[in-house]
Amino acid sequence: MARSTTRCVMGSTAKTSMRETPFSLVYGTETLVPVEIGEPSTRYTHTNEATNEEELRVNLNLTEERREATLIRMAAQKQMIERYYNKKANLRYFKIGDFVLKKVFQSTKAVAAGKLSQNWEGPYRVKSIAGKRSV
Repeated sequence: MARSTTRCVMGSTAKTSMRETPFSLVYGTETLVPVEIGEPSTRYTHTNEATNEEELRVNLNLTEERREATLIRMAAQKQMIERYYNKKANLRYFKIGDFVLKKVFQSTKAVAAGKLSQNWEGPYRVKSIAGKRSV
């Protein structure tokens, strides 16, 4: 019978944006799957109480540095996503007097409206410009 060595414990999969497991960022050490405790493995058999305590102290000292490095990687990834979006975004600027259409969302549709109902309302005329980030 073949032994399973896959890791299926919650929090033991490294996230691509962080390159760390959530468990290791919180507790400062990697998870030990219960299968590895019951079955002999190199990680479990070559440990004793003294080396385990020493390794935990070292990991706890490095935990804060690992968290900071993860935050830096996540911020860099968000900046890359923002640059990609801004490169692809097609911004439109309206002037007073322009005609615009308003998107009809599922939450604002009439109760009896079917799937063939209109997706846009309007046209509406722009009366004033309120500024950036206004609704």
